[in-house]
Amino acid sequence: MSGKEKTMKKAIFLTVMTIGLLTLHQSWIFSQSAEDILEKMIDAQGGRSALEKIKDTILTGYMEMIQMGLGGSLKTYQKEPNKLRMDATVQGAVVIQSFDGETAWMTNPITGSKDEMPPFMAEDFIRSALGNDVLLDPKKFGITYTLAEKELLEGKEYFVLSQSFPDGFKASFLIDPKTFLMYKTKITSKNEIGEEVKIETIFSDYKNIEGILIAHKLVTYQGGSEFMKMEITKVEFNTGLEDEWFKMK
Repeated sequence: MSGKEKTMKKAIFLTVMTIGLLTLHQSWIFSQSAEDILEKMIDAQGGRSALEKIKDTILTGYMEMIQMGLGGSLKTYQKEPNKLRMDATVQGAVVIQSFDGETAWMTNPITGSKDEMPPFMAEDFIRSALGNDVLLDPKKFGITYTLAEKELLEGKEYFVLSQSFPDGFKASFLIDPKTFLMYKTKITSKNEIGEEVKIETIFSDYKNIEGILIAHKLVTYQGGSEFMKMEITKVEFNTGLEDEWFKMK
């Protein structure tokens, strides 16, 4: 594998994790349960009824890989309940990654060939493809949430929700106690060579798009160092995405 291909795969891997986390989303009440916090998160994003009406979402934006000195454009397509496609352009090369509900695949950034993703990438991408039901109906996927100890950051305490998948994957969500919007996510995943890596993403600049609050700026840290910045420039809902758009063909 060439150095350019390794760089591209690393950049796209972090983008997958960040987008996947993006597709998730008063006074302090100390007796609140995980269910209470989850429902307040749903209300803060626009409400259960509004989120249930979303059938597909398209996000357009750009990203900057800080440590690599690279930048590029990004467009993601998500269709409920579990389809996801991401088109990224970095250094003139277009990389497509997609999950059609059955098969996770990607294009080779050097040759342009289409191949099934390696297992460690497919697992993360398939989780990222899950839509709003991760919050609205987590039991459908066997996902559980527990309320962990609050975390103090820069003099402010945040609620911490621990999310667990049936396969053992876990994520932590830091929730703003006043807005009940996502402030930070923490996960441990594997990088492009299969090594475990700690990834944290901070969400900001929430904007109201058709009644739904969406974070438009994200900063991702890998191993404690700033790795990538993303900015969303356009959000579209219910565009009528066809299933064929996600298939490898």
